[in-house]
Amino acid sequence: MVHGEHNRSKNSGGFALIILGALLLFLAPQEVTTATGLGPIAWIAGIVIGSVGFYLKFFRWRKKG
Repeated sequence: MVHGEHNRSKNSGGFALIILGALLLFLAPQEVTTATGLGPIAWIAGIVIGSVGFYLKFFRWRKKG
């Protein structure tokens, strides 16, 4: 089909990953006071998850080829 690409769903869940990463970055400073190891892990996880979500939402569909 010639226009089969238009019929595909482009919902990759990227927006949900961006929101999850932002929540981790927002909640991570509160975790530093209770458990010393969870704060930096939550910051790194928030950045990684948000970056993957940003890639899936905005850059994945613009690649040609």
